[in-house]
Amino acid sequence: MEASTPLVLGSQSPRRRELLGRLGLHFDVRTADIDETMDPHLPPRQEVARVSAAKALAIRARVPGDALILTADTIVVLDDRIMGKPHSPEQAFAMLSALSGRTHHVYTAVTLTDGLRTDTQVECTEVTFRPLDRREILAYVQTGEPMDKAGAYGIQGMGSCLVSHLNGDYFNVMGLPLCRLTGMLRSFGVEILGL
Repeated sequence: MEASTPLVLGSQSPRRRELLGRLGLHFDVRTADIDETMDPHLPPRQEVARVSAAKALAIRARVPGDALILTADTIVVLDDRIMGKPHSPEQAFAMLSALSGRTHHVYTAVTLTDGLRTDTQVECTEVTFRPLDRREILAYVQTGEPMDKAGAYGIQGMGSCLVSHLNGDYFNVMGLPLCRLTGMLRSFGVEILGL
């Protein structure tokens, strides 16, 4: 990608903006207004990829020229059930109680499109919570941190003390798998670390 070719991040997430910024890239931010409802009867990996690609196509239609569009979608999956963002403290409490002492999967689908080619890839990370007691879950919910996060926790914030270990890309759990993304960006001609 030539230096003059703009990069557009299609996400409202401050975490994704921060992570993309860590790669030293300059980018504009746009948002996609699409229906992100997922079909619970279809495989989560397939659904998160579909939503990420739909975001990219929606932004592509509104951004003229040869801009490279980057979108992503992240879900938390426990026992093949997608756990979205909680809509109430009670939902957050229920989600965290379900995750307590268990291993779940975090899937992030990343889509890049330049108008000629579209590539969507999915990264998966296994995350294990230590056993949590009721008072601790309530205290965490009262911080407000769970309310805008898939699965009702933020690994980069106070939710970090809930996680006993993980297997895979830590940044994937934050919402943007940087290792995989670097390879994808390079395949579209974007230089990372001068390469």
